[in-house]
Amino acid sequence: MPPQTKQLMNIYNRLYKAFGSRNWWPADTAEEVIFGAILTQNITWKNVEQAIGALKEQGKLSFKAIANMDEQTLATIIRPARFLNQKARALKTFADYFGNNYRFSIKNMKKRELWALRKELLGLYRIGPETADSILLYALEKPIFVIDVYTKRIFSRHGFLNMEDPYEAYQNFFMQNLPRETGLYNEYHALLVHLGNQYCKPKPLCGSCPLRTLGTINN
Repeated sequence: MPPQTKQLMNIYNRLYKAFGSRNWWPADTAEEVIFGAILTQNITWKNVEQAIGALKEQGKLSFKAIANMDEQTLATIIRPARFLNQKARALKTFADYFGNNYRFSIKNMKKRELWALRKELLGLYRIGPETADSILLYALEKPIFVIDVYTKRIFSRHGFLNMEDPYEAYQNFFMQNLPRETGLYNEYHALLVHLGNQYCKPKPLCGSCPLRTLGTINN
């Protein structure tokens, strides 16, 4: 096993032993995952849950329903998500894309090749790399590693990369040194999010962190 692969798997095993399976993404359907990935931009997960709950209460938690709504009505429903007009437009844009290209079928969408599909998603309003990759990994079960601020904070503090390195540098680091397995990418990213939430905060709690003996901490 190459040294960097061994290091990454050591980190994964430590986190899994400490936290167990995170069962992420919390959603009943793949479409709900996509709603969450778009709504979670710049807000807490609690706000996302409230917005999704409001859509469920209205019977509107499907992109077919969103395609038939006007943006102002949608913005009113998703009020807990903040940035209402932008997110309503993002959901409407995705709904139109999903309907026109895949007939509102997750099964059809899954048939599309990973990188071609990623390029399509990145062309949509307010969908950047993290959102696109979250949709690909968690909703469509494609083997792509999601990078977020927690991942960058953890791995820069331990000396693997620099915090300023671009998204692609981090993604390449993981995907070139880990097996291309959707389940592994899913669980690994979820474990990193939990570590970032609980320990590797802007002001880190290193004393009780599962990675405290890993070495090189740059606060």
